[in-house]
Amino acid sequence: MATPRFLDDIGSKLSELAANSPARDIEKNVKAMLGSAFGKLDLVTREEFEVQREVLAQARQKLAELEARVAELEGRRTGETDKSA
Repeated sequence: MATPRFLDDIGSKLSELAANSPARDIEKNVKAMLGSAFGKLDLVTREEFEVQREVLAQARQKLAELEARVAELEGRRTGETDKSA
């Protein structure tokens, strides 16, 4: 019966060591440093990025349509100028 108690003690000591290990402290410090560094950067979420990408695609489409319209109007104007000359 002493063996299960002994194993429980060893298990609890190992758990305590793992919780208080330098690796755990390093992990906490690195996470804090990265969190601080990313907090200072002007980053956007994936959702915000996708929304802006869609807005840009729509703006490009509209620009292409307007460029085609301007080219058409310039063509008409050039045709009218040629006729009146």
